[in-house]
Amino acid sequence: MLSERRLEVLRAIVQDYVGTEEPVGSKALTERHSLGVSPATVRNDMAALEDEGYIAQPHTSAGRIPTDKGYRLFVDKLAGVKPMTAPERRAIQNFLDGAVDLDDVVGRTVRLLAQLTRQVAVVQYPSLTRSTVRHVELLSLAPARVMLVLITDTGRVEQRMVDCPAPFGEASVADLRARLNSRVAGRRFTDVPQLVQDLPDAFEAEDRGIVSTVLSTLLETLVEETEERLMIGGTANLTRFGHDFPLVIRPVLEALEEQVVLLKLLGEAKDSGMTVRIGHENAHEGLNSTSVVSVGYGSGGEAVAKLGVVGPTRMDYPGTMGAVRAVARYVGQILAES
Repeated sequence: MLSERRLEVLRAIVQDYVGTEEPVGSKALTERHSLGVSPATVRNDMAALEDEGYIAQPHTSAGRIPTDKGYRLFVDKLAGVKPMTAPERRAIQNFLDGAVDLDDVVGRTVRLLAQLTRQVAVVQYPSLTRSTVRHVELLSLAPARVMLVLITDTGRVEQRMVDCPAPFGEASVADLRARLNSRVAGRRFTDVPQLVQDLPDAFEAEDRGIVSTVLSTLLETLVEETEERLMIGGTANLTRFGHDFPLVIRPVLEALEEQVVLLKLLGEAKDSGMTVRIGHENAHEGLNSTSVVSVGYGSGGEAVAKLGVVGPTRMDYPGTMGAVRAVARYVGQILAES
């Protein structure tokens, strides 16, 4: 265990390095921070921190910079989440309140997160598997063609065309719509297959094949892989941090293009708390020089998806964590009210 004084020295090194982008020396630390000890003592503390692997010397005669291990300790023990100011909170609310539908909410969230943190923002669309059905609409387009519209509690809308094996009258469409909603409205998507499995039996024999066709389309909609959608923004922000990527920025950009990689980075939505992955904690090699801050968002206190940012390990962790948490809270409120 590090002493309180050495923890304070580490905190000062992280703060100075994030702020100045320059390796930090003992003389600068004693001048900028009220550590209450001499430069010689600070030098000893820095030597101990280096021996423990919390800081490193990038090259001879330079100061020290934090390692992944040092940032990890800073985030876990030393960094509080910086609260957003009242004007910042109002700006977030005003920007997101103007959204007209789910795509607009996600798009605005990505732009807002990228602007607030000056990092790359990633927002996952609400997953159907963690959503509930708000309403199923059926519209007769032709004697044997029906449009199925699935609306979720998170404002997501999925449309499918259903070509029926025989004509299906307006009255029958209305009957199926009413029976379907009485069973599935307000229920979890994962429960829907069981709730509708015997529904065809409630119809006349000549309509059962048509009802089964409509239900098959509904169930296919629930399990389609397209549900795991992401939106990403602010990639150009990485060019501001060229010196933070020891080799080249290309591996980072390539990793950010892989949707599967990004979904793994954000983590499972059911783990709705704040997650910070630093440097080599990211399994993808191309992202070993980055940190990822993510959190779940949703309505009713349950996460339906995640959002977060990707940036260099030399990151303002308290400010970034505060911005990510605040935006997630507002997005959750919008979904709850939609």
